[in-house]
Amino acid sequence: MVTADHVFQALRSVQDPDLRRDIVSLNFVKEMRIDGGRVAFAIELTTPACPVKELMQEEARKAVASLPGVSAVEIRMTSQVRRTTPQAPGGLLPPTIKNVVPVASGKGGVGKSTVSANLALALAKRGARVGLMDADVYGPSIPTMLGITEPPQVDEHNRITPVEQDGVKVVSMGFFMRPDEAVVWRGPMLHKTVQQFLGGVLWGELDYLLVDLPPGTGDVQLSLCQSIPITGAVIVSTPQDVALNVAQKAITMFKKLNAPVLGIVENMSYYVCPHCHTRDDIFGSGGARKIAERLELPFLGEIPLVRQVREASDAGRPVVLTDPESPAAKAFMDVAERIAAQVSIRGMQAEAPVKVTF
Repeated sequence: MVTADHVFQALRSVQDPDLRRDIVSLNFVKEMRIDGGRVAFAIELTTPACPVKELMQEEARKAVASLPGVSAVEIRMTSQVRRTTPQAPGGLLPPTIKNVVPVASGKGGVGKSTVSANLALALAKRGARVGLMDADVYGPSIPTMLGITEPPQVDEHNRITPVEQDGVKVVSMGFFMRPDEAVVWRGPMLHKTVQQFLGGVLWGELDYLLVDLPPGTGDVQLSLCQSIPITGAVIVSTPQDVALNVAQKAITMFKKLNAPVLGIVENMSYYVCPHCHTRDDIFGSGGARKIAERLELPFLGEIPLVRQVREASDAGRPVVLTDPESPAAKAFMDVAERIAAQVSIRGMQAEAPVKVTF
């Protein structure tokens, strides 16, 4: 006769490759039901964007089906994103936001905002609750990339309701300025804007809040890390040496601020000719991967240089939405899954990010 102990023992053979523990000790197995030879249970993962979800489900099915007396196995895959940012009563970060992930670059022109928009949409498509805060106050491009034309609502208490587009809640400085207007602000005004976008926005329940930072290592980056604990930053670079050298400065900045770095994304990694299908490494090859290995950081993936990505972003419908089966869209989805995996690892390690004070 099949018992719950038998099933749990069998499931100890199924490992989460990112967390490097079995799903029983991770307390992933829920709602066990046994009716004669029929076994049903749920596997609750730490993210809906788990890149090995189907693999673990199949391994669990085989492990339980191999038990004597089992005639049928029913597995329901669920998820519960874990919090990595500590809850601080009265703090600036709303308690409804579980993870804050800034997307940064050492220099402009590497496609950081394009990466931010597509990653936010990719996580939302996987079923996560996602917010996107466009903190690039000097050149806010997220509204254009997502095709948002209507500004958010602001209530009588000056609280902002973010615009929701394709499952992503969005706030941007671009909503509050004319297209031809330039932001010429000093540090205090930038600090105030960052704090308003964090504490003055009705974000609601979010698994991930992605923050599209301006390029460089300036006031906005300092204000963000000083104001709230962050889960970890994602660094975007292109393969050429100049971009990589500056990307290292961004990594150094986060380390000085005691802010974790989740990994490095290489954008515009390579070009494939649409006519002869030959790959051309226009900006070099493998630079970001080598930097990640040298700095002992995760390499999160390569995004190809394709005209389709640019055209889709200019049209306000990023490639993850318009052509999800394209190589570029799949690359964004893969990177999003790896970021979610790194967030889960931090959550399981229970590493509380350090709040920076000066």
